[in-house]
Amino acid sequence: MLRMIFSSIFFFLSFQSYSQVENEYSIKNILIDNDYDLNSFYIGATLNHSQLNTPVEKLFLSEFTYSTPENCAKQTMIHPKPGIWKWKKFEDYLKFANKNDITLRVHGPVSPQASKWAKNDSRTKKELLTNINEFFTALCIKVNKEPSVKWMDVVNETVTRNGTWFAEKPGDSKWENPWTQIGLNADGIPIYIVRAFEIANEFAPNISLVYNQHAGMEPVMWKKILETVLYLKESGLRVDGIGWQAHLNDMKDLAMDKEKLDFFASLIDWTHANGMDFHVTEMDYKIREDPPLNASLQRQSAAYSNIIKILISRKDSGVVTFNTWGMIDRPGSHTNGYRFLFNKDLKPKPAMFAIKRTLIKRDTSLVLIKK
Repeated sequence: MLRMIFSSIFFFLSFQSYSQVENEYSIKNILIDNDYDLNSFYIGATLNHSQLNTPVEKLFLSEFTYSTPENCAKQTMIHPKPGIWKWKKFEDYLKFANKNDITLRVHGPVSPQASKWAKNDSRTKKELLTNINEFFTALCIKVNKEPSVKWMDVVNETVTRNGTWFAEKPGDSKWENPWTQIGLNADGIPIYIVRAFEIANEFAPNISLVYNQHAGMEPVMWKKILETVLYLKESGLRVDGIGWQAHLNDMKDLAMDKEKLDFFASLIDWTHANGMDFHVTEMDYKIREDPPLNASLQRQSAAYSNIIKILISRKDSGVVTFNTWGMIDRPGSHTNGYRFLFNKDLKPKPAMFAIKRTLIKRDTSLVLIKK
């Protein structure tokens, strides 16, 4: 039974008094020495291609054995337009993983992370469908033979927070989903979603297939996602897991909200009950102050540890994975806000120690800090 600890004073003391063990003990060794099932419980982090062969890579290897490439498997990088292919960055990441025995979840789905060519308003439905067939078939064939690749996101960010299909927008510079304009099938499901899973089923039989989603714990959004997953499975297509991005921030304390955390736990229960894995695919926690206040670092630590605690509480019912969407705080539209586990000097932040303490203690007592 998950319990709640409401005292921010208790949590402040807990993350200020790190032991030498927590300071020097790596997450990968914590998992081994505390008898976690390494085939069903994964903790990892994302690297950017530019961080390979740098001190950030070395830091990653000291802590983790599970990773997701940040951008180098996306369509924008690999297949920016018809006839143009750029595999080098993704191949570099595969070599890094194979050399260091890293398990990968490939994040290169048919999604809003599309090329400007796909987002251009002049594209026809036939051109877009041809582009899906070309790009995703090639990616599936490539990852299917790679020993390091265990999972792959097939689609990503398909539904808005209010439960409608995420669709196209004018121009080619906005966050949009150009594939929706291909149309819906007779059952009201976007054709691109069905086609992406058809391709993955045929050309990536060795890879576990994930339906990944953004936003928060909006019931109307998740209802549509779960209905779509069941539709795909009932249509004879393999869907092996559901992913949640978990991009959190200090303005909306989802990870300190008991009702939302309970809903998150229920999503994992539903996923496991339907024979699938559950993945926290891209977690971070953005802080608004610069530099961050101590109280914000407390909430960030609680957020990271609370998500881990929910996963620990569900680890015996099926596969659960946790991946941060980066390693170190750095400038950038998706990396700013002091959101990660290490600061710009590669020093661990309170959230890193909180995760380690949670894993060592197998703690499932939620910390709910009020602002």
